[in-house]
Amino acid sequence: MLPKQVWAIRALLELAGYPRDLALFNVAIDSKLRGCDLVKLAVSDLVKDDRVRERFSVIHSKTKRPVQFELMENTRETVLAWVKSPEMFACQFISPSHFHDRPHISTRQYGRLARDWGAAIRLCGSKVK
Repeated sequence: MLPKQVWAIRALLELAGYPRDLALFNVAIDSKLRGCDLVKLAVSDLVKDDRVRERFSVIHSKTKRPVQFELMENTRETVLAWVKSPEMFACQFISPSHFHDRPHISTRQYGRLARDWGAAIRLCGSKVK
């Protein structure tokens, strides 16, 4: 994905008023985590004492090895805005599910979101050079 496409998706999500999607997208870009690891990120992984950590570590589900990431300032701002929103009251994960029996969205749901973001900027079907 080209930088201008990343910025186009960020602008689209911000203008559309989708704080969860913007936070997920920004964390995905900064961390380069697989969808299965991204959806399982807990608020406590990213936030401590009302501040978003600059660096955090997760254990990859595929390799079972810890990997450390750094979050850029704009990502930290979007994550903090999202976790402080009323929709996140008492939520454990940064990508909470709308279904009460599931704590976070599924990898498949995240994949559909990512596909929709790409389609929204006409990325799907176009050749990225």
